[in-house]
Amino acid sequence: MTHTTTDQPTRRASGALVPVLAFAGIAVAVMQTLLVPVIKDLPQLLGTAPSNATWVLTSTLLSGAVATPIMGRLGDLYGKRRMLVLSLAVMVVGALISALTNELLTMIVGRTLQGFAMGAIPLGIGLMRDMLPRERLGSAMALMSSSIGVGGGLALPAAALVAQHADWHALFYGAAGLGVLSIVLTLLVVPESPMRAEGSFDLLGALGLSTGLVLLLLPITKGSDWGWSSGTTLGLFAASVFVLVLWGVLELRTKAPLVDLRTTARREVLLTNLASIMVGVSFYVVSLVLPQLLQLPTATGYGLGQSMVVAGLLVAPLGLTMMFTAPVYARLSAKYGPKTTLILGMLIIAIGYGAGLGLMSAAWQSLVIAVILGAGIGLAYSSLPALIVGAVPASETGAANGLNTLMRSIGTSVSSAVIGMVLANTANTVGGVEIPTMHGFRVSFLIATAAVAVGLLLAVFLPKPSRPAQHTQLRASSEEDAALERAEEVLRGFRGRVLDAEGTPVARAKVTLIDRRGRQAGATLSGEDGSYALTVPAEGAYVLAARAFGHGPLASSATHSGEERAVDLDLSLPGEIVSA
Repeated sequence: MTHTTTDQPTRRASGALVPVLAFAGIAVAVMQTLLVPVIKDLPQLLGTAPSNATWVLTSTLLSGAVATPIMGRLGDLYGKRRMLVLSLAVMVVGALISALTNELLTMIVGRTLQGFAMGAIPLGIGLMRDMLPRERLGSAMALMSSSIGVGGGLALPAAALVAQHADWHALFYGAAGLGVLSIVLTLLVVPESPMRAEGSFDLLGALGLSTGLVLLLLPITKGSDWGWSSGTTLGLFAASVFVLVLWGVLELRTKAPLVDLRTTARREVLLTNLASIMVGVSFYVVSLVLPQLLQLPTATGYGLGQSMVVAGLLVAPLGLTMMFTAPVYARLSAKYGPKTTLILGMLIIAIGYGAGLGLMSAAWQSLVIAVILGAGIGLAYSSLPALIVGAVPASETGAANGLNTLMRSIGTSVSSAVIGMVLANTANTVGGVEIPTMHGFRVSFLIATAAVAVGLLLAVFLPKPSRPAQHTQLRASSEEDAALERAEEVLRGFRGRVLDAEGTPVARAKVTLIDRRGRQAGATLSGEDGSYALTVPAEGAYVLAARAFGHGPLASSATHSGEERAVDLDLSLPGEIVSA
């Protein structure tokens, strides 16, 4: 049987763990948006053609898409904190490379390395699931999931201010500094998770997924330049379909796949990932439209004539509202569940874009749109990891959330390509310069509204919770109450207490459920009273492995009939293999 825990004792997570992990997510988001204020100047700054300069952005997108599921799986196998630090370190190296060059190829190399930091989001969510008591998990995951929008919103005015008053390379030095600070805080505050998945890294699967994603995202991001009906664009789309289908066949035949497609095909996981694409589309539209509308000169008749910095400040509430939505989400999700909060978030996004169609004539109206959309996107983003975590085994949290983050990235990529094409095709040419029109902005908002409508339909068809008490742990006032509620709500599984040789309850013992094939089927930590509860996925023989600091390990075999009942089984540490 493969070990699924480390031999190191689990450190109790400090109160600073959530802010530190969220800061890592914000640092990654800053890296993504720091070039937005200088996009139009990149060809001149790098001495290249506009079509070549776009690779500075495309390279980061591609590497981030490739790295996200891979780093999630590596975190499940070898330690999430270790992979989080590695992701941030690669980002720092990439930022320093970009800060020291004006040459296009070197800049692309640096930006490609920066994209690897995207894996920090699913790794942070996985660490939270492994380390936090359940009553804190809802709001923590919500904040981590929203950090990508928070960082993006806050980075826009800061990056605009730097770009307006300093050399543009200072943007990369700032990103590197944030990365270094995040690494230091992570090493000081965040303990390594004891959770490990079984198996080895699926190198062939990683290569296949990477190739398929690059072949898919390249024509999406460059289709406007190459032509959507060109042989290159259509050929790459066809090649991506072939490679991804072949990759899927191989993954289904692999014992320890990079992505468990059988889990991914579950209704709750599949619909959540598809809804994530729609949320990603809607999020990026406002980021593309509002800054341009705000900065267009008033001479156009509809431009709002604001400076780069003021435009960034007016859009910043989008990210701030997402951050402040996290605790609101936790309360709503605890009472109604993440499916309901996802639906509510999408309804608010639809209201925001609908109102935005008539609120484009003053700067303060942009502020209103940003706040409404921030609230809706914050609720939607916060709901996604909770839905994923509730549908996959604990050992697959990193990889599953990595795939979900990838779906959001695909959504933003599609949004960037489609909205860019709409604005270009509806632009007016004045003095050889293409200027976006109000018609183009409104069509973009309508596209975002349609994407939200599709996402809302997908969310409605998400399955209902299998038991009403599924979310009671978010209302627990203490870790002991959470453990007690988990034990009471198990309808099909094992429950009991972890005891030492004298019969004293053992708190925070790691209890792992292993099926007959040696795969982890679940894991939990015992409460302060030693209680644990684990749900079984199906009838059959299982092994419950328990481990706690200061005690010897125990493995106890037991069989569950598959009926809707809980099997009571106390585990005594230290102990030898016994039959239940």
